[in-house]
Amino acid sequence: MEPAGEHCLSRLFEVLDLSHVFSSSPALGVDAQAAVTHTRPAGHATPTYAALDLGTNNCRLLVARPTADGFRVVDAFSRIVRLGEGLSLTGRLSEAAIERTLAALRVCRDKMAARGVTRARTIATEACRAAINGPAFVDQVREQLGVELEIVDRETEAHLAAAGVGDLADHEAKSIVMFDIGGGSSEIIWLGGDEKAPKRRVLAWESMRLGVVSLAETFGGIDVTDATFAAMIAYVNAALRPFVDRVAGQTRCDRFHLLGTSGTVTTIAGVHLDLPRYDRRAVDGLWLDREDVDAAVARLRAMSYAERAANACIGQERADLVLAGCAILQAIRAQFPAERLRIADRGLREGILSQLMREDRVGPHRRGPAR
Repeated sequence: MEPAGEHCLSRLFEVLDLSHVFSSSPALGVDAQAAVTHTRPAGHATPTYAALDLGTNNCRLLVARPTADGFRVVDAFSRIVRLGEGLSLTGRLSEAAIERTLAALRVCRDKMAARGVTRARTIATEACRAAINGPAFVDQVREQLGVELEIVDRETEAHLAAAGVGDLADHEAKSIVMFDIGGGSSEIIWLGGDEKAPKRRVLAWESMRLGVVSLAETFGGIDVTDATFAAMIAYVNAALRPFVDRVAGQTRCDRFHLLGTSGTVTTIAGVHLDLPRYDRRAVDGLWLDREDVDAAVARLRAMSYAERAANACIGQERADLVLAGCAILQAIRAQFPAERLRIADRGLREGILSQLMREDRVGPHRRGPAR
C-alpha cells in the first residue's frame, strides 16, 4: 500500500529510547548481508539503504537515502504473498506459497540492484519461524536469488516495530500501548516514560502467536457470524492475558492512547474516511476517537464478503482476513480502553532503516565536527 513517489520519515529515535535494542547480539538478530553490490553507483554520493520484511501475509520493501532529519524513501514494493497460508493446519510452507513468495522476492532483489543499495537488512518473521521447512526455504531463497533472509526472533520483531512507528506517538503521553497485527503473529508493547526519563522506553512486550491469517484459518473469514466474531475475540483475550497481567501495575496517564500499525488499522482508517482508493498520505498519522473506530468496525462487520472484496481499501486478497484483524483489535481495545487510536502505515521496515543509519552514523545520527 505504498504510495508512488518519495516521502520523508524523520527522527524515529528521538521519541523512543531504543538504542540498547540494536546491538550485534545474535539473540536480537544481526545485520543480514545485503544481496546486492556494496559499492556506491556513480552519481550517488549518498549511501542507499534497503529494508525487506517478509511476513506471513506480505512481502514489503523500502529503499531509502538518509537526510538531515531522517530518510527519504526512493523506492517501495508491497505484495500479498500469503507465505503462511495453511501453516496453522499443516506446520509447513506450501509449494504454492513458496513460489508466490519467490516471485515477490525476485522483484525486491531487482529493485535493490537497480537503486544501487549499499546496505540492506532482509528479515523474515512468523511464517519462517514457525514452519518446519522455514530454514529450507531460507536456503532456497539464498541459492536461487542470492538474498540472505534473516529469521528474526519475536523480541527483535517487537522492538523494530516500536522503533518504526514511535514518531507518531503523542509526545506528551507518558504511557502508550502500541500494537502490530500481523499475519501469523501480533506484537503488543507498553511504552512508558516519566519526568526523569522523558524518552519513552519499552517497558513490556508480548508477541502473540496469532494473526489475521492464522485466526481466519481457525475460525473462518468469509462468512463471519456474530458468534464467530465473539469467539475470535475470546481467543485473542486469552492470548493477551499474560501481557495484561504483566502491565497491571503500570500507570495510564491522562493522554494515554493506542498506537496501531497493520493492514487492519489502515483499512479501518480508509473505511472511516470513505476513500475511493487507498491513500497512505491520508491514513498515516490519522487520529481516530473511540466512536470512529466503533463505527468503522461495525461497517466492516455489516459488509458481505463480496462487499469487502469490492472495497478499494480491502480488495479480494484481504477480504477474508480483515474481520479477523478487527477481532484482534477489539480484544486489544477491550483490555486497554482508550479514547484515541493513532493509525500508522509504517513499521518494521522503517525501524530497520533507522537502525542501519544509526549504526552507520548517517542522516540525523551523523557525528558532529570534531572539537
